[in-house]
Amino acid sequence: MEITNVTEYEAIAKQKLPKMVYDYYASGAEDQWTLAENRNAFSRILFRPRILIDVSKIDMATTVLGFKISMPIMIAPTAMQKMAHPEGEYATARAASAAGTIMTLSSWATSSVEEVASTGPGIRFFQLYVYKDRNVVAQLVRRAERAGFKAIALTVDTPRLGRREADIKNRFTLPPFLTLKNFEGLDLGKMDKAADSGLASYVAGQIDRTLSWKDVEWLQTITKLPILVKGVLTAEDARLSVQAGAAGIIVSNHGARQLDYVPSTIMALEEVVKAAQGRVPVFLDGGVRRGTDVFKALALGASGIFIGRPVVFSLASEGETGVRKVLQMLREEFELTMALSGCRSLKEITRAHIVADWDHPLNRLAPRL
Repeated sequence: MEITNVTEYEAIAKQKLPKMVYDYYASGAEDQWTLAENRNAFSRILFRPRILIDVSKIDMATTVLGFKISMPIMIAPTAMQKMAHPEGEYATARAASAAGTIMTLSSWATSSVEEVASTGPGIRFFQLYVYKDRNVVAQLVRRAERAGFKAIALTVDTPRLGRREADIKNRFTLPPFLTLKNFEGLDLGKMDKAADSGLASYVAGQIDRTLSWKDVEWLQTITKLPILVKGVLTAEDARLSVQAGAAGIIVSNHGARQLDYVPSTIMALEEVVKAAQGRVPVFLDGGVRRGTDVFKALALGASGIFIGRPVVFSLASEGETGVRKVLQMLREEFELTMALSGCRSLKEITRAHIVADWDHPLNRLAPRL
């Protein structure tokens, strides 16, 4: 059966993967309301297409932090990709490079920054958690710099790990033949089975709950790499990100894996964009499964989007070929959406090309559940 859209990979991944692994990738926090909402909110935004515009040539190229990419569709950090496929992050890196876009490597990857760099040329960002031992953080940043990574995506929404009940039920633990490669040599590379979730106990022991804006400033003293603050959902924190010297903001709710009942990222986006006032680019991560979703995010002011679960599900299904297909399908759908909306370049995509249900005064009063 030919795969014709990104979502179809999830069912294939569910068949192929062990339950513990599939659940780890697929689940969200607690009631998983935000998990569903990340998708559902896109359906509350409709198009206002413009007609009779020459769309024979469509340009999707853009720049992110000065790096030229083929389209505003990038790869978000997702942990432990070798659980999905033996080639893991290697396959993802090659697929991103072939598509001319950016891959963000999770610091909890099952391949190291050096291994990913060895796959060949490509623009890569490194996702970072801040650990109690700042020396560990400094070592990770150094390694990423030396391996040619171009930016740090600092995850700021995880002073503690969200409660993911599937992982607790499954006693989630990293399969014994895999390690968190970026921690090898740092006495942190193996997770032990634990009373609740192996992952939760590992992280609870290492991630620093005291993380604050001072640490964002400290990070800039140890690296020249631009820092993207990942996990912003409010105007207040958007302003503080800019004040703290962030080079960009990623509107993210951690794939709905942290605090349940936060809004979908597409609903939080416009508030953050307005607060950033064009001083830094704002990106979106969470719930993107269609080219139409990409267009909606850009119309609301995003400079680009990141995809997470579609990468691990397609990786589990077809390895590098699957990830390439996901990027290609999203690219083609996005190009078609631009053409049918009357936009020939990203700068022609405007707020006037969409209408959101929250634009209507009466809808603001009605509960959105």
